[in-house]
Amino acid sequence: MNRTTMTLIGAVTALAAVTGVAAVAAPGGEESAASAGAGRKPVERSTLVCPQPGYSDVAETAYTAFAPKGGEGKGAAKLFPAEKTDTDGTDDDKGKGKGKGGKKDAEDKEKRTDEPGDAAAAKPFLPLDAPGKPATATKDTAKAPALFGSADGRLAPGWTVQQTTQVSAGAGRGLQGTACAPPDTDFWFPGASTDKNRQDYVHLTNPDDTSAVVDLDLYSKKGKESTKAGEGITIRPHSTVPVLLSTLTNEPAVNVTLHVVARSGRVGAQVQAVDKKLGGDWISGVADPAPQVVLPGIPSDAKAVRLAVFAPGENDADLDVRLAGPSGQISPAGYETLHVRGGTTKAVDLRDLTKGEAGSLVLSPSEDASSATPVIAAVRVIRGKGANQETAFIPGTAPLAHRATAADNSGKGSVVSLTAPGKSATVRVTSSAGSGGGESVSKTYKVKSKTTRSLVPPLPKGVKGSYAVTVERLSGGPVHASRMLERRSKKLPAFTVQVLPDDRGTVSVPGSGQDLSVLTEGG
Repeated sequence: MNRTTMTLIGAVTALAAVTGVAAVAAPGGEESAASAGAGRKPVERSTLVCPQPGYSDVAETAYTAFAPKGGEGKGAAKLFPAEKTDTDGTDDDKGKGKGKGGKKDAEDKEKRTDEPGDAAAAKPFLPLDAPGKPATATKDTAKAPALFGSADGRLAPGWTVQQTTQVSAGAGRGLQGTACAPPDTDFWFPGASTDKNRQDYVHLTNPDDTSAVVDLDLYSKKGKESTKAGEGITIRPHSTVPVLLSTLTNEPAVNVTLHVVARSGRVGAQVQAVDKKLGGDWISGVADPAPQVVLPGIPSDAKAVRLAVFAPGENDADLDVRLAGPSGQISPAGYETLHVRGGTTKAVDLRDLTKGEAGSLVLSPSEDASSATPVIAAVRVIRGKGANQETAFIPGTAPLAHRATAADNSGKGSVVSLTAPGKSATVRVTSSAGSGGGESVSKTYKVKSKTTRSLVPPLPKGVKGSYAVTVERLSGGPVHASRMLERRSKKLPAFTVQVLPDDRGTVSVPGSGQDLSVLTEGG
């Protein structure tokens, strides 16, 4: 066998190893399916983290897991409990305040830091075996742990888990909901607070087999706050650490922006905001800083709307503020524009904003702005009157590239909001089969340019139990979406809002074609 033949065989073998699929056509022959043009493929694995829901003895937490159809192969989706630890790395229940004196203690702590917690070997929670039908479970909130887990195969694309807690009395009473989120290394949370009437905790959960080290920074209207207590927090493998934000700074602030950065590893991060009188909810991380921010789904009966905007870096931001309603955009009286100093959080109360019509806030660079400074933003929404008021938070969210899903919907009390800040768009809304039975149903909607369309999702045929709602952008301009859940308790309008960022259920696959020059000797 001559050298040229050996080179040819070696090149073909290397090509097959790199691409994962081998398809070589003869010169002039047809290209195989494996080497077709670029497209998108379903992801093969997804990871989610759910925060610990709280400590209330008068609350119950419902969990709903769902995966839309469209994945490939077999698969499974499971969650596991995370071990709760303190900020010093010790077990919060067994070792809090211990292990801080001698060399032996330091060695034990260092050893624990790199070992996965026992939670990884625990019984799986909320397993999902097939796409298209939700799985549900409930837990006593006081005993419910933080959770982490993964889905693979046909369950990985779009796997979502909703965590909804109903608190019947006390601080934070009402409905607190969050969609379990993928781990990351960088999070922003505008709308948080260290005020005496609030108890805001950031929950940091490590789903991986190695420790993560996290820094926490707070930014108020004065700029960056001194937060030495938030530096270098270690989160052990498969464990969770709750941090009370008011312990990070000496001066309380009504409105702050929290920045979570992982020096090493990655974590899931969510903020639980609890008010003594106004209920509470979860604040999810916002989309990356951008010149335009859309905050979708402010309910029509909102009694108070507080907008918090943060401008990272040194550049000031000048923004036009618009409310996109059913018929178009309007400027809130007195707050047509907003100036935010670089590195600070600016908060304004937008009184009588909705005027009885549901809408979405759209923040864009002012025409006379010297530059389009990226910003992040969130709104706190209050519904109800007097002693029967409840709170939810709506962060700025990225547009749907393709699809997003919200689980834990029932026959009543679910509203989907769709906002098209630019061109008109066409959207398909699909309600899945119920957790106890039924058939899925889909309906297509048109969202006009610069408007918000709020709708009750179509009810599945013969539905039993809770169902999931999947939103898909079919054509047109960008679409931003959210889902509101309402479960009234006597006179209290208990509610929660989850924004619907793209589920990242597919990834781009580059195309390939013939290039026989790689087969030539020395090529």
